[in-house]
Amino acid sequence: MTNTKQILALLRSRAEGDDDAFYSIALQVAASEARQGHKTTAEEMRAEIERARARRPRGPSIPIAFNQPRGNLEGLIEVREPRFRMKDVVLAPKLVERIADVVLQQRKREWLREHGRVPGRRLLFVGPPGSGKTMSAEALAGELHLPLYVIRLEGLITRFMGDTAAKLRLVFDESAKRRGVYLFDEFDAVGGHRTAPNDVAEMRRVLNSFLQFMEEESATDSLIVCATNHPELLDRALLRRYDQVLEFAAPSREQIREIVTNHLRPMKAARIAWTKVAEAAQHLSQSEIVRATDDAVKSAILAERKAISTDDLVKRLTERQDMRVSFSERRIT
Repeated sequence: MTNTKQILALLRSRAEGDDDAFYSIALQVAASEARQGHKTTAEEMRAEIERARARRPRGPSIPIAFNQPRGNLEGLIEVREPRFRMKDVVLAPKLVERIADVVLQQRKREWLREHGRVPGRRLLFVGPPGSGKTMSAEALAGELHLPLYVIRLEGLITRFMGDTAAKLRLVFDESAKRRGVYLFDEFDAVGGHRTAPNDVAEMRRVLNSFLQFMEEESATDSLIVCATNHPELLDRALLRRYDQVLEFAAPSREQIREIVTNHLRPMKAARIAWTKVAEAAQHLSQSEIVRATDDAVKSAILAERKAISTDDLVKRLTERQDMRVSFSERRIT
């Protein structure tokens, strides 16, 4: 039978609006029933919990109060309610499969813990700019009905001795307290080689601190997602700390068509020559293709047309190619 402490914990978590704690305790009760031989009751409880979770509204289920107990987190973490799910992101099938595995482990995390295992939660996203890394992190949060916490590097990295490591400590303490997806974008700024010629002792201490914090257990199983465009700059010691290293790539021809089609609404496509569109979009990132498609749609709306032509898309994609070339030339000069 359920003991008094579990009943009290259930009531407290419900009164505080902490759904994650409530479901976690309920699953512990189910596990206790299973150990006592009440397998039918345990399975019924698990099924009801899964149904209740599926009915939850999207977004964070508990209040976000960064400024109250620890004001130092203000300006360090940006809270975002996810706008995307995994179906909104166009990725290679193998990448979709690996992310789906992470989602499944997180959804069944209590079940894994009952069997002495913990879900994968430390992820490294690598790939060129605009290949879908940040959007995938947001979609991962949306899929798990969790808030996305974006770590602001300009607030994290300072010139004062020991200050950056102390702020990292705050971030990881928060992840252990409040379940969510914590995104470190442009992570090479923190995780660069400790032997790099331009390295300084302070950044070596920061990386050592990060490696130490990554090893710590977390009762909340918050996901730590690090994203970088330059994996070659990362310290090798980081790789063995991640549960998954996921490589993102520029969109294929098939993915280009899917991206454009997804963003044409509410316009109709008037016999699009997809070969020409794919050639015009070659080497562009997912975000650049989305922006080009949006520009074509806006032009059609302003021209009071109901359909998009091949020329509309090719024109906007070519403009994006020109912008890329112009930017590259400026960097060279």
